[in-house]
Amino acid sequence: MTTALYTHAAFLQHDTGPGHPERIQRLAAVLHAVKAPEFDAVKWREAPLAEIAQIERVHDAEYVRHALAAVPDDGWAQLDGDTVLSPGSGEAALRAAGAVTAAVGAVLKGEFKNAFCAVRPPGHHAERDGAMGFCIFNNVAIGAAEARVVHGLERVAVMDFDVHHGNGTQHIFDHDPSVFFASTHQMPLYPGTGAMAERGVGNICNVPLPPGAGSEEFRAAMEKTVLPAIEAFRPELILISAGFDAHRRDPLASLDFETEDYHWATERLCALAAACCDGRVVSTLEGGYDLAALGESAAAHLAALLEA
Repeated sequence: MTTALYTHAAFLQHDTGPGHPERIQRLAAVLHAVKAPEFDAVKWREAPLAEIAQIERVHDAEYVRHALAAVPDDGWAQLDGDTVLSPGSGEAALRAAGAVTAAVGAVLKGEFKNAFCAVRPPGHHAERDGAMGFCIFNNVAIGAAEARVVHGLERVAVMDFDVHHGNGTQHIFDHDPSVFFASTHQMPLYPGTGAMAERGVGNICNVPLPPGAGSEEFRAAMEKTVLPAIEAFRPELILISAGFDAHRRDPLASLDFETEDYHWATERLCALAAACCDGRVVSTLEGGYDLAALGESAAAHLAALLEA
């Protein structure tokens, strides 16, 4: 078995307009980086369209209808102050969710040892009933629900190392003991959630990091808190919200991670998965807004998945 990469040309048709940080060039930078010769063993797969029923496991049906109906025939429309739609956004959003559900199914069936979903729009800020922070549908939450409902898993863990707290993922699952959500993120910072005291029903583990924190603080948070908490949960699958905007070169925040930190964190999560759930890991792209740092970091992440 090897690593799969799920993506689709439709993600490059989600046009957020001039000056928007969540731009088409982000995914182009990732795809360019992961086409290097060292990734020849990666199996590329087209992201399918998610079914509406899959999305409605974690989002209100009225919101799903509203979001898709708001897609314009030309120009741009907005779901909120940050989340922009263009004519290609509906298909992109459906395929972003579809990538994660397909990857979850393939990994759980043993077709691949793990998978990376190179998608946009990102998902972890999307709430049950609304868009937020560039996110339309919560891709990783939809993937977790797929694992539970379709594949019968009893315990799914989500690790989010994006620089911004995954408020949507936390709120969707904070009363669901079958899903464990762990996050490292900068605080204070958008969206203002993610305090250590936010514990859900004992299934939430937040480790906020102060501005300026770097490799040492991140690795300590992972080693001392996050990894032991996930291990104690005994997940049958680990999902990763792979945001790369804690990198020191990223313009939207103030953490100082290095590219190598993403390889290290992915390696540690894969080692944990090998010990508790047959190595089953599915990750999905979230943030990352310096194009060079994003490409380097995504490549480091994929390299660790391939080496696992």
